[in-house]
Amino acid sequence: MAEFSLSELDFNESGEWPGFIKAIAVLLLCAVIWGAGYYFLIKDKKIELAGIEQKEVQLKREFETKQAKAVNLEAYKEQMKEMRVTFSSMLKQLPRKSEVADLLIDISRTGLINGLEFQLFKPEGERPVDFYAELPITMTVTGKYHQFGEFISAIAALPRIVTLHNFTLTLKEAGNMTMNITAKTYRYFDEQEED
Repeated sequence: MAEFSLSELDFNESGEWPGFIKAIAVLLLCAVIWGAGYYFLIKDKKIELAGIEQKEVQLKREFETKQAKAVNLEAYKEQMKEMRVTFSSMLKQLPRKSEVADLLIDISRTGLINGLEFQLFKPEGERPVDFYAELPITMTVTGKYHQFGEFISAIAALPRIVTLHNFTLTLKEAGNMTMNITAKTYRYFDEQEED
């Protein structure tokens, strides 16, 4: 094999180059074409493909969620009917505007029946909260410990919803106690009031 120098290569006479030089030149030319093709054609498409694959995963998750809901649609409809019935029965436990006075009488009567003596019975103004109004009643009552327990139990048994808040007990003479307490009942706004 004759000695060969790279400086002797002439591109115009590439057909006369030795075989291994031609092979190396073809390999280099292929590598440059492949690199340029990858950079200009394939690289952006790979990034686009990765984004589409990520979107596909997200869409599959959304589909599975929606499909699970669709499978349970009848159960959801039944549950919604039950919730409407429950909500309706709960609304019936809230006094209407015309029934508030009767509820106040029931609360005071419950205290008197249980042997309590009212020092203060002060219904406060209605406080609107979202779709209902809160009706607080500040009370100060005197009696024995067990009478307080019976009173609170009787309040819980009323047909209307009444909650008790912020109570304090103070011991007086001869086993009597004074209780300061706030009772709250709630009234649902009628459709006419919401407008």
